[in-house]
Amino acid sequence: MIKIRTNSPEETVGAAEIIGGLLRGGDVIAYKGGLGAGKTTFTRGLALGMGLPDEVHSPTFALVNEYRSGEKVMYHFDMYRIMNAEALETTGFYDYISDESVIVCEWSENIAGCFPENTITITIDRVGENEREISLEGDERFDSAWDRYLR
Repeated sequence: MIKIRTNSPEETVGAAEIIGGLLRGGDVIAYKGGLGAGKTTFTRGLALGMGLPDEVHSPTFALVNEYRSGEKVMYHFDMYRIMNAEALETTGFYDYISDESVIVCEWSENIAGCFPENTITITIDRVGENEREISLEGDERFDSAWDRYLR
């Protein structure tokens, strides 16, 4: 597991942008973190790193938002209202997982155990008004990505 601390929304976006540049089709990211932790802000950085538009919005009321640029696609899910595997099945979630797309899922705690084996977990903890502690686990390719943030 890699842990870093960011001190502003801009730093959080910058850290996520580095990770976004390393993402590839088939990746599934499960976020953990409370309300206001910065999950959507982090997703904005992932989108930038993937070369996608940064007009990222919380999918709270839409369940899923799609961001696309050429061949690159990211599906951004919000599982806040999904409480079990049966409810997840009705969303079509599994139909979005493919070798061509990246899946980003907020409130993954609500559907723990429903993710593919190789899921990348990103935990964002709010430690101050603008400070966040971010940890990433699940894939070795990210091990040195945050070197500039490590203390």
